[in-house]
Amino acid sequence: MLPTPELVQKYIADNLNCEHIEVQGDGSHFEAIIVSPAFEGKNRIQRHQVVYAALGDRMKSEIHALSMRTYTPEEYKAL
Repeated sequence: MLPTPELVQKYIADNLNCEHIEVQGDGSHFEAIIVSPAFEGKNRIQRHQVVYAALGDRMKSEIHALSMRTYTPEEYKAL
């Protein structure tokens, strides 16, 4: 069974403190906007690693590709 955007959103939100999260996708390729205080002081690669850790093995088995834009709450407010 292919994961839905709602399921991917739940996977992330269950394991990462998010102030805002949006996920779109077609079952194997997903795009996400993720706002979390956990991203404070981290560069883009480190932020992506935080999200991958939240997803765990699902990145290897269920989710083929995830494109993400990651923001701290302050960065997101400034958009």
